[in-house]
Amino acid sequence: MREREGMTHLGSQGTTYESDYNPGLLESFENRYPDRDYFVKFNCPEFTSLCPITGQPDFANIVISYVPERRMVESKSLKLYLFSYRNHGDFHEDCVNRIMDDLIALMDPKYIEVWGRFMPRGGISIDPYCNYGKPGTEWEQVAKKRLTEHDMYPEAVDNR
Repeated sequence: MREREGMTHLGSQGTTYESDYNPGLLESFENRYPDRDYFVKFNCPEFTSLCPITGQPDFANIVISYVPERRMVESKSLKLYLFSYRNHGDFHEDCVNRIMDDLIALMDPKYIEVWGRFMPRGGISIDPYCNYGKPGTEWEQVAKKRLTEHDMYPEAVDNR
């Protein structure tokens, strides 16, 4: 029915969905406002990876916030990149830190934070958080402050 209405389906234009970790999928574009500080935030509620020990799937909401400088991540490439973790075996903490490292390498942002809010397995949820502020800038101090105050007032966890 959607095709008759002239709508297209995601992926119908030859999009390839890789299922093995691939940072090469990330693409960036120029920030039109490099002299203005502002946050860009992504919520990725369908992140999946594999436990490196058991091979069981892990599900998470990955939240990425950053303050761009010259480059920004293109959202479809970010989606495809996050999808590439589907068959990747890594601990939650490693996934979150690797995502941040790959985005830093791509964009060289002023500031970035990545928070993985994983669904519980065995009765425990793991929510790793990492951040980075560009050294020698005010964002370095922002990163330290946000890290030390992270989750001081946690939300009620009623959806997991």
